[in-house]
Amino acid sequence: MTPPRPRARLLASTITMVQECGIHAAGLTELLKRSNASRNSLYQHFPAGKSQLVEAATRIVSRVVHSHLAATADALSTAPSIEHWLDELLAFWREPLESSDYRLGSFMMAAALDESDPAVRAAAGQAFDEWTARLADGLVAAGIPAATARPTAGLLLSVIEGAIVQARALGSSRPFTDAHGQLTVLLRHHLDGAR
Repeated sequence: MTPPRPRARLLASTITMVQECGIHAAGLTELLKRSNASRNSLYQHFPAGKSQLVEAATRIVSRVVHSHLAATADALSTAPSIEHWLDELLAFWREPLESSDYRLGSFMMAAALDESDPAVRAAAGQAFDEWTARLADGLVAAGIPAATARPTAGLLLSVIEGAIVQARALGSSRPFTDAHGQLTVLLRHHLDGAR
């Protein structure tokens, strides 16, 4: 099997490092070391340097999460239960946290907080907007009115991002368990009210 090319290694290392320590703490020297890439490779693939690399990584993470949300959103109307559906939704974020011993945080939150790079922050904002819209589509398909679906989807994502932060700080998945219980009540209320 052919090893990943320098561009792919740079992007993968960037995603992991930003999840671990944020954008500013993800130093270029360590990033190059982890990706086993040279500065020449970095500037060959990302002429604007680290900021262009982080922006590209942000767009990749956005697509990966969007894909998960699309599949999960489409499954809501046929899910055996709200609890089962939430298990599937939350596992995407909870499982990497647990398997990394709570070291891997939210890439998109780090990107959203990057005050020094408007392009990265804008890419994060676009990601959150697209994720909310896609999740809202699934809620509407399950019977929740559109006027309620969009804010509910936004709340779901805000709860997930908050659970990631708390889980890292606590070294525990309890925030995800708490979120699951309360989101079940919320979704049951909206879905029962829609029927």
